[in-house]
Amino acid sequence: MLTYLQATVIGAVQGVTELFPISSLGHSVLLAGWLGDDWAALVGSGESETETPYLAFVVALHVATAVALIGHYRRDWWAIIAGFATTLRTGRLDTVPQRLGVLLILATVPVAVAGPLLVDPLHTVFAAPVFAAVFLTLNGVVLLVGEGLRRRNEPTLAEYGRRHALRLTRTNSITTADNPPRRSDRRLAALDIADAVAIGLTQLGALLTGFSRAGLTMVGGLWRGLEHPDAAKFAFLLATPAILGAGLVEAPELAGPAAAEIRGPILAGAIVSGVSSWLAVRYLERYFQTRTLLPFAMYSLVAGMLSIARFS
Repeated sequence: MLTYLQATVIGAVQGVTELFPISSLGHSVLLAGWLGDDWAALVGSGESETETPYLAFVVALHVATAVALIGHYRRDWWAIIAGFATTLRTGRLDTVPQRLGVLLILATVPVAVAGPLLVDPLHTVFAAPVFAAVFLTLNGVVLLVGEGLRRRNEPTLAEYGRRHALRLTRTNSITTADNPPRRSDRRLAALDIADAVAIGLTQLGALLTGFSRAGLTMVGGLWRGLEHPDAAKFAFLLATPAILGAGLVEAPELAGPAAAEIRGPILAGAIVSGVSSWLAVRYLERYFQTRTLLPFAMYSLVAGMLSIARFS
């Protein structure tokens, strides 16, 4: 039975690690393994069965994180949705929000198509903590590779920005907007279709327990020439429909009999998860203005290798 203590701890871990590039699902599995049999049994039931209290709890945590992201980026989402509606009516991409909306849709397609087919088989096969430990270690390696890509791309970033800014100007994407878009939004909207799809494909790696969705999409952004603040914002915007969609698909679990006896802990965990997600995204936006993925890479490597030694 899920207790208030368990719900609060797991909610806090979920809210932070969903957005930090260190894997929320991997930490849920590893934390349960480190804390003992009661916690391991709780998390384990949610990995391999349906209609369980823990599954309903996980649904609530994901919805809470998505709501926090929507709240934080509410102005961006309002502009993107309004712009996309205009695009559907006119068939044109005249503004930065319009172009960004289409790019987010294209980037979401890979996980929307492959996710429902792969998530249950992969989570069942790789549910053991040792697999989460291995993939968390590999997550650290991927983050290091992403930083290497960033350094390799650095000499061409100025030319990339100049070229794509020119493209936006030629298509009137900047001057026709009612309000001048932020520079970061201009850079994101300068991505092309291949960039969006490539970044979207990186999300599929997060179906393996221990890989971070935010980390992989940030690495994808660095790979396609974005700088850290822009890669982080695109990752958080891109994560919102994926997290919300995964939660809403399983939303009937919240109304099912399995959740009836633990609605109090579920609500408490969801509130903690939402608040911690909101604080995390605010912190990370400031962090990536001047810093890199390297601390998260080192953490993933150390935590992953210690966990491999513990569970192998």
